[in-house]
Amino acid sequence: MKIVVIGGTGLIGSKTVAILRQRGHEAIAASPKNGINTITGEGLTEAMSGAEVVIDLTNSPSFEDRAVLEFFEASGRNLLPAEAAAGVRHHVALSIVGVDRTPDNGYFRAKVVQERLIEASGVPYTIIRATQFLEFLGGIAASCADGNIVRLSPGLFQPIAADDVASVVAEVALAAPRNGIVEIAGPERAPFNEIVARYLKAIGDPRKVVSDPEARYFGGRVEELSLVPLGQARLGRIGLDEWLRRSQARP
Repeated sequence: MKIVVIGGTGLIGSKTVAILRQRGHEAIAASPKNGINTITGEGLTEAMSGAEVVIDLTNSPSFEDRAVLEFFEASGRNLLPAEAAAGVRHHVALSIVGVDRTPDNGYFRAKVVQERLIEASGVPYTIIRATQFLEFLGGIAASCADGNIVRLSPGLFQPIAADDVASVVAEVALAAPRNGIVEIAGPERAPFNEIVARYLKAIGDPRKVVSDPEARYFGGRVEELSLVPLGQARLGRIGLDEWLRRSQARP
């Protein structure tokens, strides 16, 4: 089966492409570097030819509110019609748990727009909403740091390993479209500040994590359940401690 992975050279994309190829599928790692660009439309017609499934893992290079909205609007309005014209039978997109519950987060608002474009496209689809990746804990700490103090909400957090995300993305891509949403999360749920504090301690980072209910997460206020699944979700197998062991074992 030909499967086009938009954003196929990124963190999740490269892992997903590897899994699909190991299972014998023709997985195309699509990105602007190889002439396939969802923003300009370059290479989309050729890439879609003969494809049965498209996995959209694109991410905006900017997190500024207007830029990220324009990115997902342009990408969706080029990609989805190209899929429809080619007769693609399943569109899989990666989104975020809680994306529709934090309206003051500009990135989340843009992802909601992306989801609505998918739902209205006429292409059979599955949207996978994931919690934050364990791989981004360092970046989160940096974004919330003020000198040696890291201020984070005590709202609940349930980060997932990229390996687990890629595994689910590949599995969903090979299944029938749900025309709905699947939520995935890590196996551990704990206060946001506690998880980041554990991470910093494990890597020998001396910064102090402070619980602050008013702390913002990329501009959005975090309530107790803002960032975790409210209902049924598929859980990954790799918790924080196991992920840290794997990370430290890599060269």
